[in-house]
Amino acid sequence: MLVRFRLGELFCGPGGLAWGAMNAVVGPADNYRIIHQWANDYDPDTCRTYIKNICPNDPESVICGDVRKLDLTALPPIDALAFGFPCNDFSVVGEQKGFDGTYGPLYTYGVQVLKTHKPDWFLAENVGGLRSANEGNAFEKILADLKDAGYRIYPNLYCFEKYGVPQARHRVIIVGIRNDLPFEFKIPSYAPYVNADVSCRNAIENPPILPDAPNNEQTKQSPVVVERLKYIKPGQNAFNADLPDELKLNVHGAKISQIYKRLDPAKPAYTVTGSGGGGTHIYHWSEPRALTNRERARLQTFPDDFVFEGSKESVRKQIGMAVPCKGAEIIFEAILKTFAGIEYESIEPSLKEESDS
Repeated sequence: MLVRFRLGELFCGPGGLAWGAMNAVVGPADNYRIIHQWANDYDPDTCRTYIKNICPNDPESVICGDVRKLDLTALPPIDALAFGFPCNDFSVVGEQKGFDGTYGPLYTYGVQVLKTHKPDWFLAENVGGLRSANEGNAFEKILADLKDAGYRIYPNLYCFEKYGVPQARHRVIIVGIRNDLPFEFKIPSYAPYVNADVSCRNAIENPPILPDAPNNEQTKQSPVVVERLKYIKPGQNAFNADLPDELKLNVHGAKISQIYKRLDPAKPAYTVTGSGGGGTHIYHWSEPRALTNRERARLQTFPDDFVFEGSKESVRKQIGMAVPCKGAEIIFEAILKTFAGIEYESIEPSLKEESDS
């Protein structure tokens, strides 16, 4: 029996979740799979990246536009929904406006798709800061709305470095299974990955990135940045390094730890972000430079043949906003095993107090 879950995506990004979904296969003959049905994002470069890598033969299945203007009822039928709803208003980096911001309420469009299309299951993703937005009320409201749409929910804070991803990236992911279906999702264990080399050195250097790899252009560093980086040791940033006065940053108030922070080659990278001004591009542990986008993509576990479209800054944003491909694959495989009736090693959810399903 071949089982194909047709996947719809809102806020699809460049395709980190989609890559994980398409590469997750289980069953005696890989007979449980996820296939692309449609996707939506508002950013043209992001949509072109998604089409190029996920559905090059079906470009019209990617709807580029504001989700608030979509006729959600007219979208093709789906068996699964993924939505990494925009995190800007829930991130701990920034004002954390939660529901009071522009982006906070956008998750409701995912809820609408669940109510109208009734897929078998869904996966929703957001930043760890979601738990504390609006004094914790935002998270409770989102969980309640997902339950009210007709789903048993399984929220968890996934620390991706524990799953073999070479980056300390912590994200709230909520898996939901429709109430009338007899399946219970379990959080996949990270035991299979305890011996994985999650160092950023290994991720960036093994195998070496080919000279003609796409999206691998170096950023030109100013002489003062090059000089500053010479004083910053691996793992240090511009505020805890021993800098001469003329190279210190004239910053008052909060001192963000990732400003001109060099990677520690023996550890996972710190979180890859999609935006930010000077000093936020992630810096090589030994060379006086920022990482290339291809190096940043490696930290997000995108394969080297995954080509990003758009300007260098647009590509940087796409990579930073994505879900790590390999991390997504692990979670989608657990979902497929759940529906295939295949046992897998699991752990207790870290957000157990919010999950009464």
